[in-house]
Amino acid sequence: MSSDQPRVRMDDVTIERVLRVVEAIPPGRVAAYGEVGAIVGVGPRLVGRILREWGGSVPWWRVTNSHGDHPLLARALPHWEAEGIAIKPNGRGCRIREFGADLDLLRQAAARPLAQLEEC
Repeated sequence: MSSDQPRVRMDDVTIERVLRVVEAIPPGRVAAYGEVGAIVGVGPRLVGRILREWGGSVPWWRVTNSHGDHPLLARALPHWEAEGIAIKPNGRGCRIREFGADLDLLRQAAARPLAQLEEC
């Protein structure tokens, strides 16, 4: 598969790519499923599925929907409190404009781990 084409199926490489991007999200910041997916070349639903199945060893609490809402908010809250991520007034998540990761920096931080994966 050409590196220009997005990965649309869940294989070991796609799973590892998603997990490595999530690992690159800095503490105190979040990224939306679609933002992670854009870096990896997959859709937001696949990112969510990968995190649901294999995300236990990465900071899954740093990935939200595009509004900053988190489906596992009760479990994410202790992590968010420790990292200084504040809950928005509706109680469903955080303000993604305030706590969203800088996507250019995230791409840069993930570039090396992703390149190492491609070398394998």
